[in-house]
Amino acid sequence: MRYCLIGCGRVSPEHIRAAQKNGLEITGLCDTVPANKEENLAFAADALRGVPLFADYRQMLRNARPELVAIATPSGYHAEMALDCIEAGCHVIIEKPIAMHLTDAQKILEAGRRKGVVVANNLQNRFNPAVQMLRRAVEVGRFGRILSATLHLRWWRGAGYYAQAAWRGTKALDGGAMMNQSIHGIDLLNWMLGSRPKTLTALKSTLVHPIECEDIAIAALRYDNGALGSLECMTVMYPGAQEETLQISGTKGCARLGGTAGHVVELWRFDDMEADEEALMRERYGANPASVYGHGHSLLYADVCRAIHEDGQPLVDAQEGMNALSVVLAAYESAETGKPYMFA
Repeated sequence: MRYCLIGCGRVSPEHIRAAQKNGLEITGLCDTVPANKEENLAFAADALRGVPLFADYRQMLRNARPELVAIATPSGYHAEMALDCIEAGCHVIIEKPIAMHLTDAQKILEAGRRKGVVVANNLQNRFNPAVQMLRRAVEVGRFGRILSATLHLRWWRGAGYYAQAAWRGTKALDGGAMMNQSIHGIDLLNWMLGSRPKTLTALKSTLVHPIECEDIAIAALRYDNGALGSLECMTVMYPGAQEETLQISGTKGCARLGGTAGHVVELWRFDDMEADEEALMRERYGANPASVYGHGHSLLYADVCRAIHEDGQPLVDAQEGMNALSVVLAAYESAETGKPYMFA
């Protein structure tokens, strides 16, 4: 399958590795800053030799004729680029978030259906092994009735991170700790609970970084089944103390994933526990990956390729991406109005 990547920035190595692992034919790259390719994709220099680098993605669509395009640009550009790719008949993988506004996300959803192409949102943490095990426990009812679900993302982003590019931390192109860093975990909460929350009340603030958006936010959630949830999202955690925790608690069990990015099994207790099950889970899923990106990109790409070949839907389709975005935007609205947000 002919494949192109738009955006050769910080996350581009994960996309190129995933494309290579899934046997895609890389026919074009696009970035307005040529040095990004040299800096971030040097590891694949031999494989990418002869692959043209375009400054204009529309020219890339015409000349490189991709069947599948991944979009890894600043978030504010996702919607326009995705719509252009879809109109060109391409299947699309869109980095998180799927868009910055729900109206744009809806346009992407509708365009994908109209053109009959696969549209996936790159919320790759669903494919992390420990997350997959947690989801299986939910599916088979090991938690009983779920009572609470919590996500705590306590990260540090220093001045150097925001200085990498002028778009970082802006309302138009990036968003803050919820939109950029925590949307992965928010998607996991949606997935584990089976839906968005019913109501949400949030607070947010910008306490440390000179950015337009929040560097810390919290939210209280209520789900249709009565379960309560909480979000704590920050990029102001004391350096060296970074952690991300996802915990699900129910009447028959409780499990917690932690570590620096939610890949490590820290707690695994159920009524129907097998002998040494928790110890085995801790041993099997007890180490942080080398990168906070984890190992999900290649598996997400494989799922997208499956959906394309089978004329089906990927696990994280445009609707799922839109659902995660809607929770972030609801939290923003609640924090700004001081009122709970009620989902329709």
